[in-house]
Amino acid sequence: MLVELFLKKFLEWIEEDIPYVDVTTRLLDDECYEAILLAKSDGVVAGLNILVKVLERFGFEVKQFLRDGEEFSKGTILAKIRGNVRKLLMLERTLLNILSRLCGIARLTRVAVRKARTVNPRIRIAATRKTTPGIRLLEKYAVEVGGGDTHRFGLSDMVLIKDNHLRVLGGVENALKKAKKIKSFSHKIEIEVTSIEDAIRAAELGADIIMLDNMSPREIESVIRELERRGLRRRVIVEASGGINLENIEEYAATGVDIISLGMLTHSAPSCDISLEVVKKCED
Repeated sequence: MLVELFLKKFLEWIEEDIPYVDVTTRLLDDECYEAILLAKSDGVVAGLNILVKVLERFGFEVKQFLRDGEEFSKGTILAKIRGNVRKLLMLERTLLNILSRLCGIARLTRVAVRKARTVNPRIRIAATRKTTPGIRLLEKYAVEVGGGDTHRFGLSDMVLIKDNHLRVLGGVENALKKAKKIKSFSHKIEIEVTSIEDAIRAAELGADIIMLDNMSPREIESVIRELERRGLRRRVIVEASGGINLENIEEYAATGVDIISLGMLTHSAPSCDISLEVVKKCED
């Protein structure tokens, strides 16, 4: 299913890049050449498993050296590609753009997960909906490959009551009462809070997940201690979000939260540097 989605998207991206004709590749003949995908920076492979299948649909032979989830260093050959050189150079930039993007997300996720789990082995590092329109599923896939949790894929997945909802609904109590009336048994209820009082009230009223938004590690520790004191800690999943980065993620993980969600995994991940290099003409 993911391959079919990728192929559909890939065709759209190619159409965007070649609205009429590639005027440069008209200089080339339809000959068979071999090329390599070469890493020019460190990273984590993500999307290559799917991309290989897509390239095969375009008539290329691909020899894949690394699988999704494996780490690579600068100078690593990720794959060899054999086929029509005109067609390959038409696809080159689109292929590299998406592969570099996904590998970058996977690498950043892997770094964040490792740092957080040095102090809290059970913690989950989750993505958010701060994704690129049109490729959310692929970006979330890259997060998963990097060892992260995908969180919600969309608004249909669960009830997540945030600050603007609370302003309209008049606070935590009213929001949770309304949510319980309308939600399906299959949907969890998560609520964003900014104070210890609202966090405790949300737990007492039966929220499944409490998101502690833009709280300091000290404030989060206070929330968790109070939940434990009242016998509520095991009833809720506690998520920390806002103001968390690679520099302070260990401090937040050490508070004892269950989840840290990071928009930066998808909106600020640096792309890996990957190039396609034509090596030689096919010998047979």
